[in-house]
Amino acid sequence: MRHFGTLLRHEIRILCYAPATYIAAFLFLIVMGSLFQWVIETYNQGTQETIPWVVFFQLFWLPVFFMVPLLTMKSFSEEKRLGTLENLMTTPAGTAEIVLAKFFSAYLLYLLLWGITIGFNFILFHFAQDPRLIETGPLLGGFIFSALSGLLFIATGIFASTVTRSQLVAGILTFSLLFGMIIGSRYLSELKQLETAYSVTLRNWIDTLQIFQHAEDLSRGVVDTRAIFFYIFGATLMLTFSTLVIRSKIWRG
Repeated sequence: MRHFGTLLRHEIRILCYAPATYIAAFLFLIVMGSLFQWVIETYNQGTQETIPWVVFFQLFWLPVFFMVPLLTMKSFSEEKRLGTLENLMTTPAGTAEIVLAKFFSAYLLYLLLWGITIGFNFILFHFAQDPRLIETGPLLGGFIFSALSGLLFIATGIFASTVTRSQLVAGILTFSLLFGMIIGSRYLSELKQLETAYSVTLRNWIDTLQIFQHAEDLSRGVVDTRAIFFYIFGATLMLTFSTLVIRSKIWRG
């Protein structure tokens, strides 16, 4: 991993010059700012069962569906289209270093964008009269969820970019995979067949994959080690697949 730092700095520079990065940042801040305003207005209309930050982080999927594809869709597909990946593969850097550099550059930017939303908390702290609106526990738990889930989401986008030379296809594939993970798993848990006694094990596995439940639990201060394992293992698996695809003949054909 001697060349990882150099590759990471290079990938960060590429993201800083990419128009898609600024489009993703602009859309993210607009969407999250609007959602935060809606949550606060709803809270002010009457007594709510949950505090604003819990509701805010439960809506994480809205920006994820467009932000992750924009941040990752050109990571490998553009290299393949321009024919620069072959040159990159001839450098002393290993394939794993290249994959990890592209992953962490997108992931750090992902964390930065979520970190900017901390500013919403300071605005609320300045104007709010109710101290319950600014509890640090749900705020910290929500950002822990964003950081953990981001590992899997960004790794999925990197994988999608390795299997095609088209940015558009990579973006659509990333969206589809994320939709299946987040929305599909939620509806899968509601199937009547899973309520039978013969499906207890399957039901437990599907319950472990409930990303919405992870967001709610962490924003309430409930830490489930199964969720932590799920995101770390899922991200590792996706990055391993990405490395294998890059090393395969697909990229040499």
